[in-house]
Amino acid sequence: MRPTLDGMPEAIAEQFGLDATSVRRYGGGHINDTYLVRTTRGSGGRRWILQRINDTVFTRPVELMENVARVTRHVRGRLVAEGVRDLDRRVLTLHPTVMGADWYVDLYGQVWRVFAFVPRATSHEVITDPAQAYQAALAFGHFQRLLADFEGPRLHETIPQFHDTPKRVRDFAAVVAADPVGRLAGVRREVDWLLGQEELAGSMMRLATEGVLPERITHNDTKLSNVLLDNATGEAICVLDLDTVMPGLSLYDFADLCRSGATTVPEDAPDASGVDVDVPMFEALARGYLEGAGSALEPAERELLVLAGEVMTLEQAYRFLGDYLAGDTYYQVSRDGQNLDRARTQIALVQALQRHEESLNLYVAGLAN
Repeated sequence: MRPTLDGMPEAIAEQFGLDATSVRRYGGGHINDTYLVRTTRGSGGRRWILQRINDTVFTRPVELMENVARVTRHVRGRLVAEGVRDLDRRVLTLHPTVMGADWYVDLYGQVWRVFAFVPRATSHEVITDPAQAYQAALAFGHFQRLLADFEGPRLHETIPQFHDTPKRVRDFAAVVAADPVGRLAGVRREVDWLLGQEELAGSMMRLATEGVLPERITHNDTKLSNVLLDNATGEAICVLDLDTVMPGLSLYDFADLCRSGATTVPEDAPDASGVDVDVPMFEALARGYLEGAGSALEPAERELLVLAGEVMTLEQAYRFLGDYLAGDTYYQVSRDGQNLDRARTQIALVQALQRHEESLNLYVAGLAN
């Protein structure tokens, strides 16, 4: 039986040697339980981020923490070698337990961790302009470059087959066939279109199998809210939320940025007719990502940004519409039909990317040369 969290964060903080003066809920994340811990009173007090890993979403939390510890240490080492100043603001820093471990497992098997709080920086939910888009993409591209020489055992897959798009197609076809809550008749047009995109859906995995796209260490959740921007300059200084860092394709990371940041309407817009590619945003994302990654990427990884955006957006359309057909069992919804609206905007964005494909590819080719 899982306990309530009442009073537990304060007790867990002690396991990390933190003499907390206050502990409160922090941030807007929906997965892990996150707390801001203050350890001394007054304006000069230190702050820490305490988190309980959600082992319903991440069923192998110890493996997840092994990944996080190895990746943060490697990134820190690379930044030291590059002579980077203000190091504690440039990479997440795990604070050890009183026993010197990188995480703590409580009596109920729950895994907890503490990061040093990064001061004078803020994360934002929505990209508002191309300059911000460029900074976010630069940060994730640089993250890819810092990990290019990562050595040792292969990282764990914290969520197996996370971006296996052909599997997503199969899962979608299965829920279509079952139609468990009787919603299929009202979305037949969208279902038929998605079922006809199997060739595009499998394109990235085929290129990986053929050796055209190498396996990398990827972030896999590249949204603006997972980058800290300096409060004074707007510069991207630190990549957050490393729980999904695992083996994958570098193009996954750019593609997720494209899907969420290069569109003209919100993801759950009730009317998908206004969906189009925000071309200046796409160009800023592409320029930032390629500049950040530099020579770490192979030619194909630099050339296929548009294709990657189409595939990732298509994958999300399968997931949203599949969840709608299943009765909204995975994604949180605040109104009826929200997952359907999400699916329709993703379908419209894939189609918009295809309409702009030639001009966007020309822009990317200019960056790659």
